Amino acid sequence: MEIIISNSSGVPIYEQIKEQIKVKIVSNELKENELMPSIRTLAKDLRCSVITTKNAYEELVKDGYLKNVPSKGFYVAKINKSLAHEEQLNKIETLLDNIIGIAKINNIDKKTINEMINILWEEK
Repeated sequence: MEIIISNSSGVPIYEQIKEQIKVKIVSNELKENELMPSIRTLAKDLRCSVITTKNAYEELVKDGYLKNVPSKGFYVAKINKSLAHEEQLNKIETLLDNIIGIAKINNIDKKTINEMINILWEEK
C-alpha cells in the first residue's frame, strides 16, 4: 500500500496516514473486509514510529473506516460511501475557501488560481 509522508507539510504524520487510507477506502482501492498491514509492518514500511501508525489506525476505527478484530488485525469496515465522499468534498470546500480568501487579500485573480489548479491537477 503506497502512502506518501511529508515531514515538511505541517500536518501530523498520523493524520497524513489516516487521510490517505480514507481516500483509498472511499475510492475502493481498499475493499471492505480487506486485511490491513499490521501496525508494526506499516510503521516499518513508512519509516515512522509504531505509535504514529497506531494513532492513525485508532482514528480510522473511531471514524468507522476500519474495524479491529482482536488477535487477527485491522480490516476495512463497511462504510457509507456517499457519506464518506461528502466528508471529502467538505474538506475540499474548506481548503478552497481558504485559497480564495488568500487570493483575494493578495489581489490574485480567479484566472491565475484556475491555471494553478489545472497545472497541479495534470501533475498528479
